[in-house]
Amino acid sequence: MRTRFILSETWTSLKQNVSMILSVMLVTFISFLFIGASGLMQAQVTKAKGDWYDKVEIVVWMCPDGTSQAASCASGKAPTKQEIVDLENVIHQELGGVVSKITYQSREDFYRNQFLKQHPNGVFQGRTLTAANMQDTLRLKLSDPTKYQVVSEVLSGRTGVEEVVDQRQIFDPVFNVLNKATVVTVVLAAVMVVVAILLTGTTIRMSAASRKNETEIMRLVGASNWTIRLPFILEGVIASFLGSLLACGALSGIVKVFITDGLAQTVQWMPYINQKTVWVVAPALVLGAMALSAFASAISLRRYLKA
Repeated sequence: MRTRFILSETWTSLKQNVSMILSVMLVTFISFLFIGASGLMQAQVTKAKGDWYDKVEIVVWMCPDGTSQAASCASGKAPTKQEIVDLENVIHQELGGVVSKITYQSREDFYRNQFLKQHPNGVFQGRTLTAANMQDTLRLKLSDPTKYQVVSEVLSGRTGVEEVVDQRQIFDPVFNVLNKATVVTVVLAAVMVVVAILLTGTTIRMSAASRKNETEIMRLVGASNWTIRLPFILEGVIASFLGSLLACGALSGIVKVFITDGLAQTVQWMPYINQKTVWVVAPALVLGAMALSAFASAISLRRYLKA
């Protein structure tokens, strides 16, 4: 009987305060759209890092024949095959727990398999280059990509090594931009959450004020504080629930239009989030919106309907 009464009161309140309910829905929609966008953006950064960092390598460029600015290449000669083997042994001995795989690429292989594909005639900056102008390389796969510095300290400056390059440096600027964009959306989301709390609390309090006589009668007949408050709290929860569903739908549409049907079709070398990611985030958004509304409504009504 009490449950039926509470539901009846909630339905009556929803019908009488349509404009207020719409305002709560709208602010919840905007707030949780920003929150969801920041979550999806961070998921995109994490997905890209996980995919790229598993593929990137440390490239050890050996000294070329001829002049080089590196002090370790002062001899002006490329290291011999035996010197490269000795360097591989050093890597195994000193970096065995960090380097999981070593791949040697000769200058001839680099010239044939990579340079000529980019420059079919061998012409680069007005010069015709041959394999003799290239450099031998060692490509190192790390068991933990974050331990690049350890490898660099062991190999940099060693005779025969011109440069040690971490391929992650290519992607870090992209991740920095995405991380900054995530911070901006988080700040905006936080501002909108504060606005949502204030507006939800104010709206529910106004709804209670419009039915002051009814609540007084309920109190006189012995209704508990929670029996009086619960219809108003449910009113805000329902409005926030609908607003959060709209936010999830909007996020799904944004991912489909701008990522799945947009970027993913033109920039295919990058891994992207998809609808599955949206539906993983959606329950947290919906539950968060409902909990936030219940909290704001309960705090707002606590003083107003205090016995």
